[in-house]
Amino acid sequence: MKRAAVWLTLLLLGGCSTVQPWEKGYLAKPAMAFDPDPLEAHFKQHVYSAKEAASGGYGVGGGGCGCN
Repeated sequence: MKRAAVWLTLLLLGGCSTVQPWEKGYLAKPAMAFDPDPLEAHFKQHVYSAKEAASGGYGVGGGGCGCN
């Protein structure tokens, strides 16, 4: 059990790395964002909430009646 914990710790630490200052520009590109197109993400959330006949879960209060 202890050996497995050591291997798991080493495996998880292998994913850690430092980012050099000149590499941060790659991480700031729009393709690296969680939602590269915020307008499209908002539209998809609107369609999803309309199809589910409910709202909420994303910081919006209200019920399935469509009133907020």
